[in-house]
Amino acid sequence: MSGITSADIHARERRDFKIIDETDDYIIVDKPALLLVHPTKPNGATTLWAELRQLLAFEIASGGQVSIVNRLDRETSGIVLVAKTTAAAREFGLLLQSRRVNKEYQAIVWGWPEWETKIVDAPIIRQGKIAMSKIYLKQTIDPRGVEAVTDFRVVKRFQKLTPNGESFSLLKAQPLTGRTHQIRVHLASLGHPIVGDKIYGPDENLYLRFIETGWTDELAHKLLLGRHALHASRLRIDERRDWASPLPKDLRDWLYL
Repeated sequence: MSGITSADIHARERRDFKIIDETDDYIIVDKPALLLVHPTKPNGATTLWAELRQLLAFEIASGGQVSIVNRLDRETSGIVLVAKTTAAAREFGLLLQSRRVNKEYQAIVWGWPEWETKIVDAPIIRQGKIAMSKIYLKQTIDPRGVEAVTDFRVVKRFQKLTPNGESFSLLKAQPLTGRTHQIRVHLASLGHPIVGDKIYGPDENLYLRFIETGWTDELAHKLLLGRHALHASRLRIDERRDWASPLPKDLRDWLYL
């Protein structure tokens, strides 16, 4: 690290997220599930962006900035790379465009895939652009969409004492492109949606009911988890810039208990 010590990082820890690494050019945070990355509504909800602006107030006052490089969904936990300078933001942006930022995710899905590894090359488009859609952000696979490629590998198959004794798998996912909901859409298309996924899981109406009523016993019974089981576990640019995050406690507990 350049100019920032481990003591500085410890002093700057916040309740909402963990700092993994920090230099004068960037900061790497481990985002918990349910923390929004950017503001979506003017309701004052806590966001990673706002928290970082408070945390980095001195740097911003000195000409720095907060540029989130890889945006995660609200329910997705894991590694977020944030540029603190214009030069770093430009570098990371160019690296993303040239597909030189390697991202790995862990996902717990329904069922046991018949394959050990699989590459899904299927274009994605917002469903509302080609058909009626109850959910504005919902994506779907369609040849009119933009290129989307994901590499999947089975890590572990297991069963749980659920009401119907279902089978589940822990997968590693490497998106080679960066489309909205890409991993979730591709897994659903394979017949192995992510556990807890309100949009691409067993019934999209569960998402609409969640928005209306919040979490209920019915949702818990059908979704099993209060958030979708997707975690951004690794982000690598080169040998020097390679960060990892272990599976968080909520997913680890569900996986092994």
